[in-house]
Amino acid sequence: MSDETPSAPLAHVVWAKGGHAQIVSVVGDAIVLRSTTPAPPGARLEATLAGEPAAAVKVKSHGTHREGDGSFTLKGRLIDATRELRDRLAALSG
Repeated sequence: MSDETPSAPLAHVVWAKGGHAQIVSVVGDAIVLRSTTPAPPGARLEATLAGEPAAAVKVKSHGTHREGDGSFTLKGRLIDATRELRDRLAALSG
């Protein structure tokens, strides 16, 4: 993934420290994202959910794996996510 305009509509969350990610899957509190930036295991990440209404998303990283296209598959756990937020995130995963 890159920061070019064509991929911008695919961003489901925007990281507070820069970059963005697409939601791959959400099962309970477990989340998998395709991110433009990596995160070490144990890192606490803050993001904003794109779309209306905007919502804060917090993730504790379990680690990342670099993909061939330069993006990162990030696995983690949602922190303090309400049922409504988990449902919204799951709906975005397709």
